[in-house]
Amino acid sequence: MLMQGFGTVLWLINIAILALAVFALVDSAMRRGDAYTAADKQNKQFWLIILGITVLVNLLVPMMLLQIIGLIATIVYIVDVRPALKQVMGGPKRRGGSSSDGPYGPFNGR
Repeated sequence: MLMQGFGTVLWLINIAILALAVFALVDSAMRRGDAYTAADKQNKQFWLIILGITVLVNLLVPMMLLQIIGLIATIVYIVDVRPALKQVMGGPKRRGGSSSDGPYGPFNGR
């Protein structure tokens, strides 16, 4: 019974890792190639290859060490490269205000 629950948890973790890798791959494919250079990151082809291999490893090779290496690459893309690309490309614009605004407008400090 305990082993069945553990297997289910591992399966859910594998699905989550795969979903994250697919998200990163699709996001990387949708970005302009020149944005990578402008953000001073590896080129688009590099990230497409790395993230594509990560997705394939997660689908075809049930080897946890390779999946962890792919997860690290995925996290690097999502935490470092993606925000830099969004900044260079000018992501979706917020309607006025600043990052310190609350739900009802700017913070007064009173």
